[in-house]
Amino acid sequence: MAYTLEYVDTPPVAEDYLSYESHGVTVWVDGKSHVYVDGMTVDWKRQGLNEGFDFMNEKEAARCGCGESFTV
Repeated sequence: MAYTLEYVDTPPVAEDYLSYESHGVTVWVDGKSHVYVDGMTVDWKRQGLNEGFDFMNEKEAARCGCGESFTV
């Protein structure tokens, strides 16, 4: 599995999407993926010259070196 972030101009029309709002940002998660990311936190991290989103998911069993794909 992989974490994928996309910008959207309008909310998804499918009924199975769930939305969360934090710090003025709305995040949409499709219902099928929700079971894998429920309870996850996302943070913006700067480390040296690198910066990007850091996904902290307690349901992960393992993740790749880049931190974008994972197994449960």
